[in-house]
Amino acid sequence: MEKKLTKSTDKKLAGVCTGLAEYFGLDATLVRVLYVVLTVFSAGFPGIVLYIIMTLIMPEKTAE
Repeated sequence: MEKKLTKSTDKKLAGVCTGLAEYFGLDATLVRVLYVVLTVFSAGFPGIVLYIIMTLIMPEKTAE
């Protein structure tokens, strides 16, 4: 079975970080914390723009 990067149905905001965590087999909380830390230390703007772009581009998870 082929893995696909999709937004998760277990969402806090848009499901992007949880989708990334599921794809890479990591804990969702760890991915969220790392994303926030990277966003803060990159002056915020690039991380926020990237999150919005990923929200628009990543497909929703379909029923399996």
